[in-house]
Amino acid sequence: MHDQPDPHPHLSSTEVVLVSYKSRAHVEELVSGWPTDLRVVIVDNARGADGLREFADGHAHVRYLDGGGVGFGRAANLGALSSEQDHVVFVNPDCRPTADDLEALVAGLAADTTAASHAATMVKHDQTIEAGVGGWEPNPRRLLVHALGLGSRFPTSGLFLTAQPGVHYDVGWTTGACMAVRTETFRELGGFDETFYVYAEDVSFGRRSREAGLRSVLREDVTVRHGAGSSGAPSLEMLRLRGASFAYYLTKYHPRQAVLLRGLMVVGAVLRGAAAVVRRDRSQAAQQWAFIVGTVTRKAHVGGTEVAARRYAEVATA
Repeated sequence: MHDQPDPHPHLSSTEVVLVSYKSRAHVEELVSGWPTDLRVVIVDNARGADGLREFADGHAHVRYLDGGGVGFGRAANLGALSSEQDHVVFVNPDCRPTADDLEALVAGLAADTTAASHAATMVKHDQTIEAGVGGWEPNPRRLLVHALGLGSRFPTSGLFLTAQPGVHYDVGWTTGACMAVRTETFRELGGFDETFYVYAEDVSFGRRSREAGLRSVLREDVTVRHGAGSSGAPSLEMLRLRGASFAYYLTKYHPRQAVLLRGLMVVGAVLRGAAAVVRRDRSQAAQQWAFIVGTVTRKAHVGGTEVAARRYAEVATA
């Protein structure tokens, strides 16, 4: 009797990084669906609030780190940079990659010496591709296309890619929701940019990769369902954080054009918010307003504590 070949040979040298914030149900579902010998590190930004330490203790190949409530980028770095494996895969708790998906990402990256990362294409429940799976470096032309809502007409001309199923796109950065990296390369590139509490760290990682002569690859052949539920943080709060993080990204990397580029982002949100008011979609209007507030003030709060401006100042003065 012949032994069956290992269907996931690259996962033996891989660790999955799960940054969790009150997401135990999602973490349990993910881990239960993967091979029992797959290494996983849970970085808990809720500081034990939902018993993830005890969950990790019950699984031989799962380790637990207290993330300290320091935001995604810093917590993800804590998990990845402490890994002893050749590859790590960052997985958001509310997406659902299978072991086959993880194997495809790592195998593809292992064979691709020109890439810093391979990322899955994130899809909604109806299998349509999410906005923001990848994109390009901000500039006035791209932000104008984005502000005027022309991304669907010109899918590679805006800030964010408007992707079609099965089509390959060369992008400047990819989402970090399900993304494989070589641990050594990730360390050499400085990990995720901790200037941002959450959001924009994937855009910054793409920028650092390009500066090192490496690509960020969006895999059209690996599609992963996203949005399996809430990560635990209020959506309006997260939208303010998104606005503030992108504003700080522009301040850091495009200081001469930052005011113009931020203005274009605000114009786009105003137009989308106005359209939502006309449709009487109060939820969408509130989301656009939250994004505007974050972009203009460059402040956002988590649990009553301001985190966006504080983090930028902390890193900028370090």
